[in-house]
Amino acid sequence: MQVIDWDLAVATGVRLVRPGPQVSREEARQAVSELRRLSREAEVHVKEFTGIDSAPPEEATVVDRPGWIRANVEGFKVVLEPLSEKVGNVPPIIGAVGSRITGVEVGAVLSFLASRVLGQYELFLPPDPEGNAPTGRLTLVAPNIVNTERELRVDPRDFRLWVCLHEETHRVQFTGVPWLREYLQAQMKEFLTISDMDLSALLGRMRDITDAVADAFRGGEGNLIEAIQTPEQKAVLDRVTAVMTLVEGHGDYVMDAVGPSVVPSVAEIRAKFQHRRAGGSRVDQVIRRLLGVDLKMKQYAEGSTFVTTVVQEAGMDGFNRVWTSPETLPTRQEISDPHAWMRRVLATNALEPDHKTA
Repeated sequence: MQVIDWDLAVATGVRLVRPGPQVSREEARQAVSELRRLSREAEVHVKEFTGIDSAPPEEATVVDRPGWIRANVEGFKVVLEPLSEKVGNVPPIIGAVGSRITGVEVGAVLSFLASRVLGQYELFLPPDPEGNAPTGRLTLVAPNIVNTERELRVDPRDFRLWVCLHEETHRVQFTGVPWLREYLQAQMKEFLTISDMDLSALLGRMRDITDAVADAFRGGEGNLIEAIQTPEQKAVLDRVTAVMTLVEGHGDYVMDAVGPSVVPSVAEIRAKFQHRRAGGSRVDQVIRRLLGVDLKMKQYAEGSTFVTTVVQEAGMDGFNRVWTSPETLPTRQEISDPHAWMRRVLATNALEPDHKTA
């Protein structure tokens, strides 16, 4: 059974998404051309800095907002396939109505995000005609990048390369560490297949969702992701959160560490971008909190602190031990305590900052 009406999700998202900034045809052509070129340039910088031996560089796929929605629906289909298999015995009428409702809901969420996302490394893609799973695809959303650089009043070339550095870091991570994609997909599958799908459980999840919405409007930390998980799913989500915090923080660390040598205005860009992240209307802030967008912002900061601490004390080679196997990944607790990870994985006697000698 189809859990989500994907065609309706795309149609809803494309209909609701706001148009991009006004640009001439020539401006649009130049922006797309430069983003493709800078994505390849960024890969060289990232690979040299991180020491990760990744796949050969490829030009980014540059899309508009509707194109980003369509691409993400393709990825969602791959991720949610285990859930579709699990609920296959739901009565057809209930399934049909439910899939249309969720299709509209997913489309509405995607329309909100489609005007904000600058780029992403699409990790889960449909198999190719021969049935092989693609390694991934780097996607940049040109209208959002142009709109943001205009709002921030920063140098367009510098800002575009800065964004490419972050997203290319993800491509280097997942093509240079082949087991990482399979590990994440296995965790996602486990998260979905251990969900409880009986009526009483679903009603309970609905009450939790209602509470999360109310909490978000009160300014609390409630979000829909945490509201719908079972205790068993929480353990899985903690592992996924730890990995995503690591890869996002690594991306932020690399984009700023490489930045000064290739992006002259990186300090100005970072300061203005951080200020923009914290802004937005009251409604916008509530939606971001509910969708877990604010949680992702925290992941950037926490993950970057983890990477910075380990690199400073153990060097890049020491940090790269994190990519050895699933067992060397940091736990969610170790993300907040880098020295605990170093003691466990590097077998170092790293001292806590407060105990260091001058």
